[in-house]
Parts: sequence; C-alpha cells; structure tokens
Amino acid sequence: MIDPIANLLGSWAADLTPYSIILRIALSLLLSAYLGFERSTKRHAAGLRTFMVVSLATTIAMLLDLYLLRSAENGLYLLSAASIISVAIITVNSILYSSRSQIKGLTTSVALWASAILGLCIGAGFYTVTLVSYIAFICTLSVFPRLERYFKNRSNHFEVHLELKNIAYLQNFVTTIRELGMKIDDIEMNTAYQHSGLSVYSISISISSQELKKYKTHSQIIEALRSLDYIYHIEEMV
Repeated sequence: MIDPIANLLGSWAADLTPYSIILRIALSLLLSAYLGFERSTKRHAAGLRTFMVVSLATTIAMLLDLYLLRSAENGLYLLSAASIISVAIITVNSILYSSRSQIKGLTTSVALWASAILGLCIGAGFYTVTLVSYIAFICTLSVFPRLERYFKNRSNHFEVHLELKNIAYLQNFVTTIRELGMKIDDIEMNTAYQHSGLSVYSISISISSQELKKYKTHSQIIEALRSLDYIYHIEEMV
C-alpha cells in the first residue's frame, strides 16, 4: 500500500531514491527540532539538539535497513530495532529523583523515545502516519498539560513537600489538616535535609470534607496552610 502523502508527491517519494532520502532526513530534523525546542523552553536537559540527533539517527537506521533488505531481498530490521533499544536505555537512565522525592525528566524521556519512533516512521516513508502522530504528539505536550493541571488541582488526593521550622510542629500540622476536613494518608521524612535545621516531609493528603471538595482547589488549600507561622515552606509535588 502506497502512503497517501507519498502518492500525492509522486512515486519518487515512496521509493528509496536520493531525493526521497533527502526529504526524509530534512523532515526528521525539522519535526524533531520543534519537539526539542518545546522541551528546552521548559528547562529540560534533553533539548533541541538531543531530539534532532535521536530522530536523525533512527531515520538513518531505518533507511539503512530498507537498503539492506532490498539489496539482500531478505533479512530483519536489525539497525532499527537496535536504535530503539539504545534510545530506551538512554531515556531510562535520564530519569532522576530530586531531593523532594519527585521524579524528574519522565515526560522528556518518553518524548525522546517517541521522537525516535517518529524517526523510524519518516525513514520508512510513512509520511501520513508521521504527520498524524506528530500532531497528536504536539497536542499531548502543549495542550493536554493545561487540562491535566486543571483536573489535578481539583482531585481529592494530592502530595505536598512540607518544611517545618521544628519537628515539634508536626503534630500541630496534623491537627490542622484534620480540622480543615482532610486526612493524611502517608508521611515520609526527607533525610536530604537532615542537617539543614528544618524538619522536611513528603505528605500524601486526601480531602474528606464535601465543602472542600466542592469549593477549594489544591492551590487555595496550600495557600491557606502557608500562612501558618510554623511552616517554613510548603508546595504541591507534581
């Protein structure tokens, strides 16, 4: 089956020709550049160049596989498979845990892996699949985060990073949470701040009060807790 976009461009785009190779490499660089730019604007380590190199590498791997398959008339997509495995290993190793027990770089790592998949699609000449997937990809990274934050800010469960001026104030905080119509599901002391003079915790909270569920967002609740004298710092963990 000929790709619809390749069919519009002509048979040269579907075949493995010098012009189609140039087109696929150019597309790979162009599409991955925007993905890398989107990540770099949010101060992620994997930025424009990283995304471009990964996409270009997988595109070239697919082009080489296609060439070898057509030359030998049999075989497997070994280079493509190896490139995806390599990118998967890199992305797993790029996921970090911060001192606040938060996972960092997960979305960027997955985006990098998805960029490699797009590179394979481009290299294979699946222009239509690439275009549709790319649009969905951009929407996922740019549009859905706003929707995700909206619903998350109104959910009945959230986690906070809490810094108390003294460990003795922990009981006061627990009492305040209960009085506000919430309950604490889990408390974990953060040992990274052991010698800072502060008492630091990661706390999971559930909203049990129907009034809070209906009228208050996480941001409003945290802002109210921030006014307590014994709290040095508090923020929601995302």
